[in-house]
Amino acid sequence: MTTRQSAAANLVRRAGLAIVRRHNQHELHVDSPLPSAPALLVSNHGHGGITDLNVYALAATLDELGVRDNVIFLTHQIAWTLGFGTLAEQLGCRPASKESADEGFAAGHYVAVFPGGDVEAAKPYQERHRIKFGGRSGYARLAMEHGVPVVPVVTAGAGNSLFVLSDGQRMAKALCLPRLLRVKTLPVTLSIPWGLSIGITAILPYLPLPVKITTAVLPAMYPEEGETPEDFSARVEQAMQARLDGLVR
Repeated sequence: MTTRQSAAANLVRRAGLAIVRRHNQHELHVDSPLPSAPALLVSNHGHGGITDLNVYALAATLDELGVRDNVIFLTHQIAWTLGFGTLAEQLGCRPASKESADEGFAAGHYVAVFPGGDVEAAKPYQERHRIKFGGRSGYARLAMEHGVPVVPVVTAGAGNSLFVLSDGQRMAKALCLPRLLRVKTLPVTLSIPWGLSIGITAILPYLPLPVKITTAVLPAMYPEEGETPEDFSARVEQAMQARLDGLVR
């Protein structure tokens, strides 16, 4: 890593944390102490641009809990496709894959994942308070295979920081983006300073409205005897939605 590269990563990290802590007055609720690593941290997306407030809220949470240097973030492959891979790796990210998770657990790290992917990250404004994993249960299977707990972490408020008019799934499908870029959405947003933005411009760094961001760390969850990954995943998602509803209220 060159000095210039590390300086860029440090700047991105510091700017993101400053935004959520000061501009968005990040508040943390720890419902239960974080278990020792390895463990799988499962979180929800806010708006999945380069400045997803939920990602920085999770980073701020891990900072406060004193484990920031022992976490691997599983990140969508598009970061590498668009040329941000080196920067992402310097921020502790790895391509979202079973191999990356296996390596993280083997090294005794926490592994952080956002199962909703771009579908949750681009959800329209009226669904901003929804956990939207789309039936994905691979993370639950990973946790069960490695015998590690799932720690749900939910953040509320980021969906109020801009207006997502549409997730653009039909447009993305028409342009063959699921096949070309492994993305199912092409969001249409209203944000500062870009105004009306579509697609790639909708995920550029934007100035979030000064809304409050709140994160809750839930108690660790374990599969029940005979439970399938699909059922375990559904139970995790239900717990996260219930806690998110409480934060919103």
